[in-house]
Amino acid sequence: MENKNKYYKSVLRTLICLSIPTILEEILSTLLQYVDTAMVGRLGEKATAAVSTTTTIGWMIHSIPGAIAVAMLALASKANGADDKEKLKKLAGQSIIYAFSIGIILEIVALVLSPYIPIWMGVEADIVKPASLYFSITSITLVFRTSSRIFAAMIRSTKDTKTPMYISVAENILNVLLNYVFIYKCSLGVVGAAIASCISFGVGGIAMFGLMLSKTELKPEIKDIIPEKKIMGEVLKIGLPTLGTTVVSCLGYIVFAGIVSGMGTTIFAAHSIAVTAEQIAYIPGYGLRVATSTLVGNALGEGNIQKIKETEKMAIFVTLLIMVLNGTLLFLLAFPFMQIFTNSKEVALLGSKMLRLVSFSEPFFGLMIVLEGISFGMGKVKHIFWCESGSMWGIRIVFTFICVKIFLLDLNAVWICMIADNIFKSLLLYIFRPKCELTE
Repeated sequence: MENKNKYYKSVLRTLICLSIPTILEEILSTLLQYVDTAMVGRLGEKATAAVSTTTTIGWMIHSIPGAIAVAMLALASKANGADDKEKLKKLAGQSIIYAFSIGIILEIVALVLSPYIPIWMGVEADIVKPASLYFSITSITLVFRTSSRIFAAMIRSTKDTKTPMYISVAENILNVLLNYVFIYKCSLGVVGAAIASCISFGVGGIAMFGLMLSKTELKPEIKDIIPEKKIMGEVLKIGLPTLGTTVVSCLGYIVFAGIVSGMGTTIFAAHSIAVTAEQIAYIPGYGLRVATSTLVGNALGEGNIQKIKETEKMAIFVTLLIMVLNGTLLFLLAFPFMQIFTNSKEVALLGSKMLRLVSFSEPFFGLMIVLEGISFGMGKVKHIFWCESGSMWGIRIVFTFICVKIFLLDLNAVWICMIADNIFKSLLLYIFRPKCELTE
């Protein structure tokens, strides 16, 4: 019994040590993004519209390197756990090929489509040009953003979550500082914001690449950079379902937001701000997801089924504990928190009601996130795609449409549909979670 308690404590200590840097990274990055949004917001509604118009398209584009990063983290964590140094170096070498080739392709596509995307998004005529310019400038360093995402995953697979955190936070701080210089001092407005983002993303990508090459266990030889069919197949096996999940989710969010936007300006503003405000509550869950994926992958590589099971238990326990605490704080501080983002008392009151409503479902949201992390670590992700697709479109979209368009219900009904989606999804992921077993 004493040995088992020591084992539990060891797993818990490792999980916490790995997750704290990723949680801090997520929190600090989000807070700095809030500042970034506020700085652009001071330029006026048109500037905000120009910057935010292409946000959803940006999510879709970044879902591709995000999916590759999930695959690389799963494969590299397993190789690291198995002490397979040759495989780890090969994966690092292949990551260079994927990062730069995918990044360059995405960059070219984004630049070519930049004049048309604002038009497709249906913005007003006077917003098209600045929105297109902002998107095209920020796309110039898309290859570095792609590299940063993928190389960070490789670094974290070796249980180093601190250094990527330092780079990510420094990148966001640099972005805020450059915003001040280019937006206000140089009076470049939206173009200045784009230049600031472009430079900071470039610096971050180069720094992450240099960091990966500085690690002895990851530094590849020339032969490791040559594309290998077997590894590519392993990456696609995990990456494609992950990409499909993100695309299905993003499209769902677009349709969901479209339904809510037709309910009126005040309602949509309260909804949008409340969604943004809620992010701070579930950010720790995403930090724990990365740490959990790494530990599960390592344990899988070690061939230690017991360690995988204990990591699952600890990750779920810690995540639920944090999310219960965050949900409680969200309920108690809902109104003052909304006031940070809006001067409208009406919007703040309505948004705070939604935050109090959603606060009770935060543990389920946390469970959903950590279960995804466990599955990512095992490299088993197909069921996540089906759970996301069925829940997003079968619960959130369908019932929101019925509530708003047919029964003409208020924002409470919309958020209840959203909460139902999160609860149903977490239960599906728990029921269909992959078994702890060794794979080839």
